[in-house]
Amino acid sequence: MFAQSIPERCDLLIVGGGINGAGIARDAAGRGLSVVLCEQDDLAGHTSSASTKLIHGGLRYLEYREFGLVRKALQERETLLRMAPHIIWPLRFIMPHDAHQRPAWLIRTGLFLYDHLANRRLLQASLSISLTEHVAGGALKPALCRGFEYSDGWVDDARLVVLNALDAYELGAVILPRTRCSAIAPAGDRWSATLRTAEGGSARVDAAAIVNAAGPWAAELARLAAPDAERATLRLIKGSHIVVPRLFDHPYAYLFQNPDKRIIFAIPFQREFTLIGTTDVDFTGDPARVAISDDEERYLCEMASRYFARPVTPAQIVWRYSGVRPLLDDEVGTAAAVTRDYRLQLSPDGPPLLHVWGGKITTYRRLAEDAVTQLLSRLGRAGPAWTAARPLPGGDFDIPGVLSVAPDFDAFLARFRGRHPWIPDALSERYCRLYGSRAERLIGDAVVMAQLGTELVPGLYEAEARYLIDNEWARSSEDLLWRRTKLGLHCLQGDVQRLDAWLAKQAAETPSRLSA
Repeated sequence: MFAQSIPERCDLLIVGGGINGAGIARDAAGRGLSVVLCEQDDLAGHTSSASTKLIHGGLRYLEYREFGLVRKALQERETLLRMAPHIIWPLRFIMPHDAHQRPAWLIRTGLFLYDHLANRRLLQASLSISLTEHVAGGALKPALCRGFEYSDGWVDDARLVVLNALDAYELGAVILPRTRCSAIAPAGDRWSATLRTAEGGSARVDAAAIVNAAGPWAAELARLAAPDAERATLRLIKGSHIVVPRLFDHPYAYLFQNPDKRIIFAIPFQREFTLIGTTDVDFTGDPARVAISDDEERYLCEMASRYFARPVTPAQIVWRYSGVRPLLDDEVGTAAAVTRDYRLQLSPDGPPLLHVWGGKITTYRRLAEDAVTQLLSRLGRAGPAWTAARPLPGGDFDIPGVLSVAPDFDAFLARFRGRHPWIPDALSERYCRLYGSRAERLIGDAVVMAQLGTELVPGLYEAEARYLIDNEWARSSEDLLWRRTKLGLHCLQGDVQRLDAWLAKQAAETPSRLSA
């Protein structure tokens, strides 16, 4: 896979390897365009791996009357649940009702709309519940007696990006992580772009069209390409999350309404942990250096402690992460109220340059479809929309290459365990969740654990590390432990050092494996 060189010419150059760039690459490659995608760091290295990890309509956006956005997101929720049932699955949410917050009738009305704004075949409807009788009530303060239960979806966000890039690659796209676009200039009716690799090499690419999907850097890239052109105004919003040891022993997540009218989520995470977030804070500075502040940590702990019977404190935090969301500036007062919808801005003349402004992970596929349709029209090409009908790599549980009507992960896992009874149950489930049907490629011809190689860090065997290096563009311990997996939660510093040493040895012994 990683012998890909930078081509001299292509139909479409995409700058940015987050969810929007990867989604556009997949769609465009499937419609017959020759595609090059470059990303200055790792795939999903920034915003797209720093989300709350939800595929959701956005219940709170109803309060801002963004009914079109919510409808679009709810429609996509159903599509994505079928496309990638290994990394996206249903999740039931508990919303405790505090009489001092939004009135119960307003919440019921919102949930009714949420259930009916789009067709819902895979998820259960919302309902009112008694927290004194519901299993999720046991972790909450006794004064919370009533609440609501509704459905949304969970997603492994970084893997969603990688799987879109992988499908694009298998459809012919050239995927270039750790490759920065340093210059763009029109050259007649095409674009000339300069790409620079992390190793210091450079190459020029002649492209018929360019997509600016650079996320927090989109405005900077727009100035590079067309300094005097009119462009949308982005508002950079920092969202931070914390992870603490598991606060409850059941499969439900929580949505908490807070006195400042914001909401936070508390979500089961990697079996042994609880994910809490997010904040919404205006951000200035270098998006690559974003980090959670002490005030944000205290805020998330205090807001969660308003509801949980057992207080949450900063001392409990085992991991924290932050990302910068490049949102369309609709000139609202608060960061939380800024629209999560997207805007596509295609240059009116000259070689096509499409800017992607805003967006949310749930609607990435629709954004990509709209973007490629616009570009095809400008390029005088044609090709039908197709991505909703094809599973992402590993998502074909029943028939290779075919979407399941009602994906059944438990049945798929049971079949996998039946074929590989020698793999411990927890490891089998992790492999099936991360790789779906492609877990078989990872296992290869192994029939005993010893054939998976040395356990490099807790839970990571050589076979998986090599699979991620050879098939998913992983290079560093951070790539392996945090974006391709979340095994970093179980590692000590010495574990990471051993993995770094193993990676260095691989690079020395087989330079081509780690050179892309």
